[in-house]
Formats: sequence, C-alpha cells, structure tokens
Amino acid sequence: MKTVLVVDDDQNICRITKLYLEKSGYAVVTANDGEQALTQFEQLQPDFIVLDIMLPKRDGWSVCKKIRAMSDVPVLMLTARGHVDERIEGLQMGADDYLVKPFDPNELVARVTTILRRTLTRTEAASPSHIYEIGSLRVDALSHDVTVEGQLVALPKKEYELLLFFMRNPNQVFTREDLIAKIWGWDFEGEDRVVDLYIKRLRQKLKALTERKVDWNIRTVWGIGYKFEGPDAC
Repeated sequence: MKTVLVVDDDQNICRITKLYLEKSGYAVVTANDGEQALTQFEQLQPDFIVLDIMLPKRDGWSVCKKIRAMSDVPVLMLTARGHVDERIEGLQMGADDYLVKPFDPNELVARVTTILRRTLTRTEAASPSHIYEIGSLRVDALSHDVTVEGQLVALPKKEYELLLFFMRNPNQVFTREDLIAKIWGWDFEGEDRVVDLYIKRLRQKLKALTERKVDWNIRTVWGIGYKFEGPDAC
C-alpha cells in the first residue's frame, strides 16, 4: 500500500482528500503547515506528496525545495486559480504536476495514480536487468552478491540458484517438482524433500541478518509447494 502525505491548512480539504484516497487503496497522513509537513516526510518517507502552496510557518515552495534536496518522491502542488506564476515556480522547484483549487477529488486521485505509475515505470526501466530487489533483499546476478539490509550473505551454489529463481519469479507458486527441475535438473535422483531442506536453510540465513520483521517471505503453500512474496504481494 502506497502512502500519500496531504499538506493543506484547510482541514476540510485534508479530510475530503484523505477520504477519496483511502477509498482508492492509499494510506494517507496529513499535515497543516510547512514545518509539520517536513517532520511527517522525514519520519514516514511517504510515496507521494500532495502539497498546497499557501501554508503557515513555511510555504509550499520552501517545503518542495527542501524535500527535493533529499528525495525524488513525486509532488503534486495545489495552486490558486489563475495564479500562473505559482504553477511555474512550483514546477521549477521540482513539482511533478499541479492542480488548481477548487478541484474534483476524483481528478486528484487519478493524477496521483497516474504519476505513481509513471514513476514506477521509469524506475523499473532505469534499474539494471541483473539486479533483483524485493524489500530489503537484493541479489546481483552478475557478481552473485546477496544482501539483506546491505549485509552480505554467503550462500552455497544451489541455495543461491534457488533464491535467484524465486526473485525472478515473485508471487508465483511452484511445486517441489518444479523447483527440482529448474534448480537440480530433470535427472536428479534424490528425494523431493531436498527442496524443503534448502528452503529452511535459506530462511534461516536470510532472516538471521535482521531483527525486524522481514518485508519478504518464502511461504509454504500447503499441499502445493512454495511461493516467494514481496511487500506488494497479492
């Protein structure tokens, strides 16, 4: 679930915007002045920011400029009708789009969704094809480096191949027979329970490097096999 930070000193706008975004599946936090917006941003690291220009304590231009120095998070600025200079300055400060007040909440939701989709596509296109990242877990298929929260994990060849296969095929269920065919080959003559052993080792080694709840999981699908899930798994 993506998190949207809505910043406006008008409580009614915050309430209505929050309602419409939550109905569309977003988590929403609000702020009512520029200082509070920066505090919320630093603490929560939202995926999107809806930012009014006219704010108490610190205006939207200043907030946008400060955020742009730290992050590429998408920003949609709210401007007053007819104030062309405001829209131009907001875009120059690094805003991704603007919406003129008063606005239709449905249009705001549509713009948030479109910008997030475009940002995700751009990020995926820029990512090296040999790098696989799911949550805090990262695999480099060229160097064979596996890291959890930046910490290197030493894996034997078959454990590494099994993990790489899962990372390349997230959120799909595979039987033991599927995994044996892909990792060990069709001529493997051992027991299919070898898959259970390797997965158990993988779980132990990867989860040993973090005390937090992991944002990925090799899940047992009872009666079928295994499924590798990331933070956005369905």
